[in-house]
Amino acid sequence: MCLLNEIDVYLRRTGVAETTFGRRAVNDPRLVRDLRRGRVPGPSLCARVEAILSARPS
Repeated sequence: MCLLNEIDVYLRRTGVAETTFGRRAVNDPRLVRDLRRGRVPGPSLCARVEAILSARPS
């Protein structure tokens, strides 16, 4: 899954925990775990995650 790969790269690059990323992106600390287990994100969730991934870390 392309979105999950992008999230993994982001997590490695920034050092952010999976749960923190999910909470910040969509207020769901289990997001990354659920994606790994087969959760299929809808367009709205994808857009919110992409916004976080494309933002430059400060």
